[in-house]
Amino acid sequence: MAKASGRIEVASVADRVYSALREQILAGDLEPESRLHQEGISAGLGVSRTPVREALARLAADGLVELLPQRGARVAAIHAHAMEAAYVARLGFEPLAARLAAQRADGRPLRRALSAKGYRASRAFHLALVSSSGNPFLIDFANAVWAGRIGMHVYARQMTDDQLALDAAEHEAIIEAIEAGDEDTAERLTREHIEHALDVLLGRVDETGHALSERRAFIP
Repeated sequence: MAKASGRIEVASVADRVYSALREQILAGDLEPESRLHQEGISAGLGVSRTPVREALARLAADGLVELLPQRGARVAAIHAHAMEAAYVARLGFEPLAARLAAQRADGRPLRRALSAKGYRASRAFHLALVSSSGNPFLIDFANAVWAGRIGMHVYARQMTDDQLALDAAEHEAIIEAIEAGDEDTAERLTREHIEHALDVLLGRVDETGHALSERRAFIP
C-alpha cells in the first residue's frame, strides 16, 4: 500500500507542475519561444526534475511546448494563421454565448474577470462570458480555442492605448447588456467586439490605428 501511495504522490506533483506551467503559458506569463529550463522550474516550484520532465512532455503533447533535441524545451510559437482561424471560430460561438448569458442576467463573473490586466484580463473575460452561458459544449469549445493563446500577440505588440481603452469600454458594454437581460444587444456587441479584434490582428486599421470595423460601426 505504501508503494502505491508513493506513485500517486509523484503523479500528483507532476499534475501540479503541469497545471502551473500550463496556466503561465496560457496567461502569457511565459512568452512564445522562451526557453524552459528544467533546473529553474524545479527550483522555482520546489520540486525535483522528474515531475518537471513529465509535465513538459504533457505540455508538448498539448502543443504548448516544443521539445528540442539536446537543447531542452521552449514555449511553442503562435502562428498568425491559427490565430485568425480561432477568431473566426469565436465569431460563431461567443455571440451565442453572450445571448445565453443575457438570459441569466448575471454579470458578476465577468466583472471579477476584469480584475486582471492586459491579455490575462481579456482571456479571463471571454472565458467567463462563455461560462456564463451555462452551456457545457460552448465552454469546452472556448477552452480549446483559447488554449491556442489567441490574441496574445495582439496585446503584446499591436494594442495602442486608445485600443486598450476601447477594449475595456466594449467589455463594460457587453456586461451591462448581459446584466440588463438584453439578449440582442449582448449578442451584437460581442460580435462587433470580436470583429474589431480580428481587424487589429490582421492589420486592418486606418491611419490613426483604429480598426476599420470600428469606423464602420459609426457609419449610419
